Amino acid sequence: MRNPFDLAPLADHLRARLTGFDGELAAEQFTGGQSNPTYLLRAGTHRYVLRRKPPGVLLPSAHAVEREYRVMQALAHSAVPVPRLHLLCEDTAVIGSAFYVMDYVEGRTFLDPSLPGLAPSQRAELYDEMNRVVAALHSVDLAAAGLSDFGRPGQYLKRQIERWTRQYRASETERIEAMERLIEWLPAHLPAADETTLVHGDFRIDNLIFHPHEPRVLAVLDWELSTLGHPLADFAYHVMTWRVTPEEFRGLKGHDLRALGIPEEDAYVRAYCKRTGRESLPDWDYYMAFNMFRMAAILQGILARALQGSAASAEAEQTGRLARPMADAGWRQVMRLAA
Repeated sequence: MRNPFDLAPLADHLRARLTGFDGELAAEQFTGGQSNPTYLLRAGTHRYVLRRKPPGVLLPSAHAVEREYRVMQALAHSAVPVPRLHLLCEDTAVIGSAFYVMDYVEGRTFLDPSLPGLAPSQRAELYDEMNRVVAALHSVDLAAAGLSDFGRPGQYLKRQIERWTRQYRASETERIEAMERLIEWLPAHLPAADETTLVHGDFRIDNLIFHPHEPRVLAVLDWELSTLGHPLADFAYHVMTWRVTPEEFRGLKGHDLRALGIPEEDAYVRAYCKRTGRESLPDWDYYMAFNMFRMAAILQGILARALQGSAASAEAEQTGRLARPMADAGWRQVMRLAA
């Protein structure tokens, strides 16, 4: 394991708290994922997933596994599918950092949004299902779910720009000119319209588990960045896939979407609007620029952790080096707005 820990105290902790926990405990770290190390646990006939904060010095407010646990617990009976949760442990004496344990969900995961190996009709169905889930997420009744205090209502973009500027500065390893321009331009051109819903913060196809055979999402994962925020900023992050190339960051740009059976951006946006009762998405290119800036800051944080030796993934440095092209893509969105 890249981020190892002693299994004996963990086994004792789980045995005392999980009904039916038996057998010798074994752990295997999942590959991929850049933030919170995640492990498959096996004990007898049972399989669980453990997600922990990484070791080492962490950026302020980052790696919030406690928030992940709370939001998934709140969504357990909603239209947004999440894994069944078992426990949250904030005692760092057990494995060295806070963690939670949930069910292992058997299903399909996709890293490449072009979905190689599937038929066009299958791709269309999976994208429609993904659209349904993100619309359901932004339609969650906050009061009924007990999430009214999960973040501050209003001024989400202003606070996010300030937050990710701080995070970027804290992990900066070299000057990226496009980031400097975005840091100056974005807060000076905030959209006037504002609204608040639950937002995931990292809603991508590779953070979803699909049914093994059906076009159905079984679980939305990686809720670390979830909060109360602007749904269009959250949706634009998701749709950013259409605006970037595979080389820039797992994008669809450059693919023949019609041949693949994947909807064009406009069609995908229209489906979301229909599901959420919207006529249009104002300030759309601004939200795109913001999200590319935000993603560049996240990638820069991954690079900094890789250089410190505390990254969750073996490919972290390579991933982190995408911060520069992502920032360049963000500035291109600003130029598109100016044009």
